[in-house]
Amino acid sequence: MPEWIRYGVVMLAAGIGIPVLAALNAQLGGRLGSPAAAATILFVVAFVGAATVLFATGRPAALAALPGQPKHLFLAGLLVAFYVLSITWVAPRFGVGNAVFFVLLGQLISAAAIDHFGLMGAMVKPLTLSRGGGILLMAAGVLLTQRA
Repeated sequence: MPEWIRYGVVMLAAGIGIPVLAALNAQLGGRLGSPAAAATILFVVAFVGAATVLFATGRPAALAALPGQPKHLFLAGLLVAFYVLSITWVAPRFGVGNAVFFVLLGQLISAAAIDHFGLMGAMVKPLTLSRGGGILLMAAGVLLTQRA
């Protein structure tokens, strides 16, 4: 199987998981009466899952390099926390589809900028007219799925 298909399948599964995560955590937040409590539970479960994979793959020694890493790289954790807290709070008030629409729109814009400028060490992929048109088409498609 070509590598791009394997990568695509993994990311398709991740994409499918985003609205499921939003719906499940929004429901948990409502039942607990606290989006922050639901997010905390989500991160505990996520930590256990990630740690299990870390140890199952025999890579715990990789953590030894942690102290020498640039501190700005840890902002990714805050971005994940912001996403989970915001989707948990917004989804029950705005709808999972609407919330995820704006998440996807933000992802399209951010990914295009990161790729175009090669930000944070990403592979440079210039924003051509064709690519920009494709992104606009994707955004329009996502918008069409959310219109009443």
